[in-house]
Amino acid sequence: MALVFRVAMQFAGLLLSLLGWVLAIITTYLPHWKNLNLDLNEMENWTVGLWQACVTQEEVGTQCKDFDSFLALPAELRVSRVLMFLSNGLGLLGLLAAGLGLDCLRLGESRRGLKKGLLILGGTVLWAAGVAALVPVSWVAHRTVREFWDEAVPEIVPRWEFGEALFLGWFAGFFLLLGGGLLNCAACSTRAARASGHYAGAETRTRCPYLENGTADPRV
Repeated sequence: MALVFRVAMQFAGLLLSLLGWVLAIITTYLPHWKNLNLDLNEMENWTVGLWQACVTQEEVGTQCKDFDSFLALPAELRVSRVLMFLSNGLGLLGLLAAGLGLDCLRLGESRRGLKKGLLILGGTVLWAAGVAALVPVSWVAHRTVREFWDEAVPEIVPRWEFGEALFLGWFAGFFLLLGGGLLNCAACSTRAARASGHYAGAETRTRCPYLENGTADPRV
């Protein structure tokens, strides 16, 4: 029963981490980090992402333009692009390491210590990937709220609002953190179970000579 519970925890952590990693990749390239609605001559919806800005009009449709220079971006978008790339890379490495450390994988079954180390490494790296995904979306959200409630800006000036990518980024970071935590918990429970089994085996080997000779163990 304990083995089944550990394997189920490992699979749950791996699946949650995989979902968070996919959502983080979508967040990186989705041009909806901030939205701006304009209602002048016709309805316009402006969206800004890490790579491009788009405008949607009722008659023309959606038109997007890539940013010409990385240095021309605001500071929060420049740092967000770097951190999202870091999150995607760490997520991939964490998934590979955790996948090789699963108990149900027969590859390297004789090297239990190595598999346990890979599982702990994968969970820790995935946890770091979740933090790297949460920081940029939270920073952009914080700046958007500050600019939205800035009293120095006249009320007639349109304000930027949250885009869909921010919510996806929060879900991605949460799933990566939860998945990495489950993998680390599964690795710790695996270590405890195997340690108790090792001591039980050593105790049995110690008592075998007394059983064979028909004498009693003096330690009892």
